Amino acid sequence: MKEIKVDAMGDQCPIPVIKTKKALDKITEQSLVEVHVDNEIAVQNLSKMAKQKNLEYTCDKIEDQHYVIKIKAEANNSQSQEVNVEENKQEEVCYPDRKTNTVVVLSSNKMGEGNDELGQILMKGFIFALTELEELPSTVLLYNSGVKLSTEGSNSIKDLKTLEAQGVEILSCGTCLNYYNLTEKLEVGEVTNMYFILEKMAQADKIIRP
Repeated sequence: MKEIKVDAMGDQCPIPVIKTKKALDKITEQSLVEVHVDNEIAVQNLSKMAKQKNLEYTCDKIEDQHYVIKIKAEANNSQSQEVNVEENKQEEVCYPDRKTNTVVVLSSNKMGEGNDELGQILMKGFIFALTELEELPSTVLLYNSGVKLSTEGSNSIKDLKTLEAQGVEILSCGTCLNYYNLTEKLEVGEVTNMYFILEKMAQADKIIRP
């Protein structure tokens, strides 16, 4: 049985699940995927994922803030071929095929109410998770303090650039950039105005607000 190690130590939700899913998607033979995490939330999320996929798994606590989840999985040759064909299709097409016009609205650089530091961690995780969706949004709109996510100093620049490289529009409110003195510090996407923001939202088939 092939053994695959996934190092998710220090990673916040949903990164451990995404890393594990990628490892499971790539296997071409019976394998044991061993995931190392440092928090119980990750353990719970990985256990739930294994249950949903009907995979055999075990969870062990090695020491404080060190857990190991072992997931048994297998893939036959036909599954492997299907994955390879799909990967080749993705390489041939620059932009993903979108069935719906989905707009993601980021009106703050934090997610939810409460602790600001936690809110920023959650927002970073949310934007990273966007990059892993099978169907990407057509547009990401940033306004008010949300524009801080697309400007110098943001820890989400890389993920936003990943989305932009795949054809996702990244649009930041010009008035908001000016208010926060960030007009010259935009690092990803383009500047837009409130009329265009309203137009994008009015024409969207679906709007996602974290």
